[in-house]
Amino acid sequence: MAADILIVDDEPDIRMLIDGVLRDEGYTTRQAANADEAINAFQARRPGLVILDIWLRNSRLDGLGILEVLSREEPQVPVMMISGHGTIETAVTAIQKGAYDFIEKPFKSDRLLLMVRRALEAARLAAENAELKLRIGAENSLLGESAPMQALRGAIERVAPTGSRVLISGPAGVGKEVAARMIHALSRRSDQPFVALNCATLNPSRFEEELFGIEAVNGPNREPRRAGVLERAHGGTLLLDEVADMPLDTQGKIVRALQVHAFQRVGGSSRVSVDVRVIATTNRDLQAEIAAGRFREDLYYRLAVVPLLVPALRQRREDVPMLAEYFLVRAAENAGMAPRELAPDAITALQAYDWPGNVRQLRNLMDWLLIMAPGSAADPIRADVLPPEIGAHAPKLLSLESGADMMGLTLREARDLFEIQYLQAQLLRLGGNISKTAAFVGMERSALHRKLKQLGVTIDERG
Repeated sequence: MAADILIVDDEPDIRMLIDGVLRDEGYTTRQAANADEAINAFQARRPGLVILDIWLRNSRLDGLGILEVLSREEPQVPVMMISGHGTIETAVTAIQKGAYDFIEKPFKSDRLLLMVRRALEAARLAAENAELKLRIGAENSLLGESAPMQALRGAIERVAPTGSRVLISGPAGVGKEVAARMIHALSRRSDQPFVALNCATLNPSRFEEELFGIEAVNGPNREPRRAGVLERAHGGTLLLDEVADMPLDTQGKIVRALQVHAFQRVGGSSRVSVDVRVIATTNRDLQAEIAAGRFREDLYYRLAVVPLLVPALRQRREDVPMLAEYFLVRAAENAGMAPRELAPDAITALQAYDWPGNVRQLRNLMDWLLIMAPGSAADPIRADVLPPEIGAHAPKLLSLESGADMMGLTLREARDLFEIQYLQAQLLRLGGNISKTAAFVGMERSALHRKLKQLGVTIDERG
């Protein structure tokens, strides 16, 4: 997406010259001739870069004064100063006050463009670094080779480049924010900000301030303007995480903002224009929330242009081994410890569990096992060290004590019991896929069908 550059100079010829050079390179430009025009344009829509003349005629503030205002409100926006009467002292002062760089008139187009590219790249890297610090450890992709996950990744790849709004549903812990980040990373806005607002943890009284920002307050305790998430996400993507928790009054205002691509800051009267792609997530049934009067129907249809569903972990049990192994490796890297492996009985027990906390719960368990499981790094982690609530859901074969209840059975009964438990465990381990189970146990698919019917084992056939 082309950067938006604000050009501030009192000479129309200079403004037009810079404007033409930048537009020829594909940049979007705006112009201002004095302090009031510059500050109003800046506040109406945050630019990606400001090119600012130091000496401005017929202006209540000179360039350095404007620089102070802009740096106080949005220090992350780079400002490049220009002047036909510059001195070393002036350049040093400008940089001390927050300018990115200083260029003297007359300047060559090539040098101007080089400095513009450097300023924009420095701002982009600074924004990426700040986000990485906030989101360190965040997953970047949805893992799993099950059919539901392949379908979800395919849908993300199709919708990401379109710019459409997306509503991502699914229970807590499945990776809805990861899906949103994938959409942003694969979109045409990937080099622009990704800003997330967690509606579930935000105090209801602060919603509008966080969304729309606060206008500067005049008076003895004057505070500078503070940008909200809509403004900070300009040009990029805004994630409304768990949007069902947004208050009804705020829902009405965000509907209007999405409709006109503009809003007013809290305490302000000027209109702020933004270009933002909105992605929302929810772990609730929004149709039920609409019926109960807790969610606006018009907001639902504005957000759910493309609805996506992230499946629960119990709906893709065949992905559990790969996920568990991945999280164990990650945990070992983060802790500076040697990696561990899971024994087959532990893997089967993990696949048999329903995972109410989904992928997040599995990741936390792997962290715990790496630290608390007995044995050395060379010893695989077995099912008997899993927490009781997980081991209790494992097939009985995994927890049957050696010889327990077996001595009272005939050989045929004992063999049938073993086969039932063994095949149930394999079906769970392979996600109920008959073809994969037959191949693993060394039987023809039709023969396995007959054996399961003979033993009275019911299945949810998936392959």
